[in-house]
Amino acid sequence: MIEVIVSQGRVADRAARMIEGAARTARAFEERYGTRSRYIGRPAPHATDDWRVSLPQARETLHGLASAIEESVKSEGLTVLLSNTCSASLASLPVVAREHPDAVVLWIDAHGDFNTPDTTDSGYLGGMVLAGACGLWDSGHGAGLRSTQVVLVGARDIDAQERQLLDQARVRIIPPERATPANVLEAIGDRPVWIHIDWDVLEPGYLPADYSVPNGMLPQQIHAIFEALQDRILGFELAEFNASEVPGENEQALQVICEIVSPVLSRRTSR
Repeated sequence: MIEVIVSQGRVADRAARMIEGAARTARAFEERYGTRSRYIGRPAPHATDDWRVSLPQARETLHGLASAIEESVKSEGLTVLLSNTCSASLASLPVVAREHPDAVVLWIDAHGDFNTPDTTDSGYLGGMVLAGACGLWDSGHGAGLRSTQVVLVGARDIDAQERQLLDQARVRIIPPERATPANVLEAIGDRPVWIHIDWDVLEPGYLPADYSVPNGMLPQQIHAIFEALQDRILGFELAEFNASEVPGENEQALQVICEIVSPVLSRRTSR
């Protein structure tokens, strides 16, 4: 069974069409793979605000997501979270850590998202989410994820203080040029996997994402990782698809997304 959970409430969105991007991805999965989607939260306008404002605003959505994810994970099917921002992982990662304490989290992202309230320059909640899930600061939504079971894949834009925290926490980092199935398999050993993807990990031009930076991964690299790990994936979450207003661009982006995850979704839906 595949359960698709779609975040539709604002969770620190700073761009206008992140919520739309998650909904469009859900519809694409429904059309291509025959999945059903569960929508959580009510849309609210984007804003460039500090985490002290956006975190309380997202409280209801995060609680709703955590409840839906826990129910899905306990059902022992494949859990898929389609989220507007990485901040929604404040809801998912504590559940994964509690229900699957042996699982490795592959954080496939251009950024480390390992800042804390004391180190963040931008005040963006999404840049603090992984540190929160690992207990470096209290988000109010739980923690429990062991940093030694996190592998950053594709990360290349990391703040200096954030780098210190990652080193201290012994978080492994696989840069884009070394992000091969063999290196990922070596990093995770024989453990099950939960995958997070922020679409800014890709080389710019494949799909519209907030905070894109150059020298990124290619779609076929991530596809190959999904293919290599397909039997060990407990669930995955996709974030930060900022839907475009340019005709045809969304359709092209959704084709890229569907192809990347096809080794898992095609196999699960054909059973």
